[in-house]
Amino acid sequence: MGREFGSVGVVGLGTMGAGIVEVFARSGLAVTAVEISDGALHRGEATMRGSLDRAVAKGKLSAEDRDALLGRVRFAVGLDALHDVDLVIEAVPEQLELKQRIFAELDRVCKPEAILATNTSSLSVTEISVATGRPNQVIGMHFFNPAPIMKLVEVVRTVVTSQDVVTDIEALCERLGKVDVTITDRAGFIANALLFGYLNQAVSMVESRYATREDIDAAMKLGCGLPMGPLALMDLIGLDTAYEILDTMYRRGGRDRRHAPVPLIKQMVTAGLLGRKSGRGFYTYEKPGSPVVVPDEFTPIGGGAGSSAEHVAKVGVVGSGTMATGIIEVFAKAGFEVVSVTRGAEKSAQVCERLKTSLNKGVVRGKLTEKDRDAAIGRVTWSATLDHLSDVDLVVEAVVEELSVKKALFASLDEICKPGVVLATTTSSLPVIECAVATERPADVVGLHFFNPAPVMGLVEVVRTIRTSDATVQTATAVCRALAKHAVVCADRSGFVVNALLFPYLNDAVKMVEASYSTADDIDYAMKLGCGYPMGPFELLDVVGLDVSLAIQRELYLELREPGFAPAPLLEHLVTAGYLGRKVGRGFRDYSKR
Repeated sequence: MGREFGSVGVVGLGTMGAGIVEVFARSGLAVTAVEISDGALHRGEATMRGSLDRAVAKGKLSAEDRDALLGRVRFAVGLDALHDVDLVIEAVPEQLELKQRIFAELDRVCKPEAILATNTSSLSVTEISVATGRPNQVIGMHFFNPAPIMKLVEVVRTVVTSQDVVTDIEALCERLGKVDVTITDRAGFIANALLFGYLNQAVSMVESRYATREDIDAAMKLGCGLPMGPLALMDLIGLDTAYEILDTMYRRGGRDRRHAPVPLIKQMVTAGLLGRKSGRGFYTYEKPGSPVVVPDEFTPIGGGAGSSAEHVAKVGVVGSGTMATGIIEVFAKAGFEVVSVTRGAEKSAQVCERLKTSLNKGVVRGKLTEKDRDAAIGRVTWSATLDHLSDVDLVVEAVVEELSVKKALFASLDEICKPGVVLATTTSSLPVIECAVATERPADVVGLHFFNPAPVMGLVEVVRTIRTSDATVQTATAVCRALAKHAVVCADRSGFVVNALLFPYLNDAVKMVEASYSTADDIDYAMKLGCGYPMGPFELLDVVGLDVSLAIQRELYLELREPGFAPAPLLEHLVTAGYLGRKVGRGFRDYSKR
């Protein structure tokens, strides 16, 4: 059992500090909220009152509870007001010298038994603690924004933090209704160490003009189910804050280039493009502080389906796996005539049966009428020979992920298909250009990377090679619109957008477990509760398959030669041992007993 905290203090009433005050007051604790000046104090109080008023307006808090909550908060200027509290949490800007000065003063002001906590998200708790004469009573309490909503608190212990202090803070988190993960003092802790490498890489894609800001954000939201795209999230965090966190993690974390701030971030900070708070960052906002995005000079001009897709009426799909079946369903439901080509009548029968099963589920769930189901089935022709693709307008290849097989197939399609046909590969990791140069018509070859399950996932990555024509890209994107899919266009680089951003993040998570920094469970909790991810990295790895994940990570490393992309040895060892994830009953977790 931890100690009972009767009163707490919060230093700094910016967005995070005001949110922490609200969290404590909601739990019935008396709070002393401190700022450096009257002006800053009034702004902090207004921030908190605004949050509470919004909760009342949404029916999540009664007016009486709001008033009672405010009655538990005392607003004051200066640290001397904290002389009698049991716990102080510092939530000032991420500047080490500033925090050290505050902790030295808190050490003088606060009673000897008071615990001193910092909300830092990236700085060394140890370096902050040594500014006091009680480093054993200093701990990290990293709340996530918005603090009243986000359930996670990273509890960060230093090498000298007393176990009693850790126990007290863990018990307090439970009282606050938060989930805590207790970790040691390392750059970025769990969430930021995983999150900011991913954000930094997304900025690099914009800087190199690999893909547009809109396409990168849409790709990660639609392809991974994330609550926000990385560039919109950077704007929300603030580019100046993001730069400081990345720079700190780079200097403290072994100078991993994944955390070296992309030059574009510093340039934008210098130019005052800080994100939402300044009204402009990667996007432009209605006014400073507003979440409403308004068009600017970089906003793409929308268009309809256009004439470029009108000549595509008949589509060939080659392959007999889950992805091929899903793509057949997508095209057939959208009104396209489909020729399914497999390696034999038995395979075709299996695909046909899976297609009917999926469509029947749609009828049962009320998403499809029996008439529409029958019409979709009637649009599909089954074949075991590529020659039946001689009159199609588009071919989508969805065969095994082996380059030699794909190249041989594209060479055959080149001989069989009529001129002007778009030849598309659904590869998720192999070079599209290798398929293109296996033909005499590389300008007509493009990547169409659907996501699994294809009938459900709304994203398609349209991958253009250096030989793909503009007309082919336009046709591919128009076809995606006709399928009610969101197309994002990118160049032919390993991993494209989604996998290039997703799998290094997963690999970084494996390295954390490998280094015994944290457990798979705590890391999953951190990313789900702290960042709003639908699945933690280890849940996702087990679903995707560790062998698949390792193959993609190897491709990324071989192409980009970035040391931080080298597959984690633990991942390689698990694959060698046959622990491939859910499909075999054992991956990072054991599913055989569930």
